[in-house]
Amino acid sequence: MSEILVLVEHVEGQVKKVTLELLTLARKLGTPSAVWAGAGYSPEAKARLAEHGAEKIYVADSAEISDYVVAPKAELLAQLVAEKAPAAVLVAATAEAKEVAGRLAIKIDSGVLTDVVGVEDGLVAEQSIFGGGINVRSRVTKGTPIIAVRPNATPVEAAAGAGAEEQVTVAVSDVAKAARIAERVKEEKGARPELTEAVIVVSGGRGVGSAEKFGLIEELADSLGAAVGASRAATDAGFYPHEFQVGQTGKTVSPQLYIAAGISGAIQHRAGMQTAKTIVAINKDDEAPIFEFVDFGVVGDLHSVVPQLIDEINKRK
Repeated sequence: MSEILVLVEHVEGQVKKVTLELLTLARKLGTPSAVWAGAGYSPEAKARLAEHGAEKIYVADSAEISDYVVAPKAELLAQLVAEKAPAAVLVAATAEAKEVAGRLAIKIDSGVLTDVVGVEDGLVAEQSIFGGGINVRSRVTKGTPIIAVRPNATPVEAAAGAGAEEQVTVAVSDVAKAARIAERVKEEKGARPELTEAVIVVSGGRGVGSAEKFGLIEELADSLGAAVGASRAATDAGFYPHEFQVGQTGKTVSPQLYIAAGISGAIQHRAGMQTAKTIVAINKDDEAPIFEFVDFGVVGDLHSVVPQLIDEINKRK
């Protein structure tokens, strides 16, 4: 089967869940080969990649890749495309990886598809557009297809791969060194799980009312061991930081349980959470659009409903 390159997303040597999703998808399209760019590669990382199907792991752990912004990764992938002639390159549809994809497309004179939610035989991609209102099927007609897949679009399935390592050396050009990373500041992680990888997500919307009242959403999330999310209306109003926005222009989540409190259900928000296994909505407007696609709906004031819900959850612990 043809080789499929998968750009590994990692933080401090930890392989991100979206990479495992890409490897799962790549196995259905060809032979997955993971591409590790930057510092932090370890036996643990190798084992995790192999556990999810990586037959090969191209390792380029040069400091030059880690010390500069985006461009060196595009040069690494361009070199591998030229040497290995893969059937396609898969990256995560994150801000950084989409920029890598765009730069790579220019370098290898190929087409690129972004915000993909599925890929079929023949490398035909399904894309969600117009805020998730329409799905289209697209295919790259020139060069090696570069496909940016949304996080949480593909369930993770483990399947052992050989994980054969191959060290790769890339000569980073002076042009790629134009933007250097001057400083890294580590954000302190709280006790809550990461939003895009959480099994349970509790999100609040404009109906929460204020930043201070968002504490109620956090309390519900903590009682369930969940991550906290927010709608665009809530983040735009300053109720919660934008990094927790769920939706078309925010993050895509696909938890086992998604609770939406005070969220009307605009199509932009729906695009970021509609693949959740079970969706529960709490809204005092019984005609809110969100009730059209939820599994369970509670019509009522969240400031009355949520405290009762927290009490019932705590009783059962």
